[in-house]
Amino acid sequence: MEFERTYSHAPWEAKVGYCRALRAGELIFVTGTAPVAEDGGVFAPGDAYAQARHCLGLIERALRKLDSDRTAIVRTRMFVTDIERWAEFGRAHREFFGEAHPTTTMVEVSRLMAPGMLIEIEADAVAPAA
Repeated sequence: MEFERTYSHAPWEAKVGYCRALRAGELIFVTGTAPVAEDGGVFAPGDAYAQARHCLGLIERALRKLDSDRTAIVRTRMFVTDIERWAEFGRAHREFFGEAHPTTTMVEVSRLMAPGMLIEIEADAVAPAA
């Protein structure tokens, strides 16, 4: 089986040795996506809703590079630093997906890569290869 990979060129990709997303046939796996701003800092520090929306947008950007989009996502995993803010994260998730509800998991973790990051999201998609 051939693999197609896409990269965001975040500094962690080269240091850790991973890609943003990988297509294996009809399956697409998007790595944990953190709220990283264009300048490399944290996007919207302290804003759970905005960070979740930003992560989901970055996921869709990666999917588009592999000829797919949000409608192909079948599963998300949300790693959050404060589970008490589940409704803010959940609202962003619900709005992003509309009626195309994927399966999901939300788990609290002690911390993420940078202070101020409140969420990191992974996604799996099923999409016919172009």
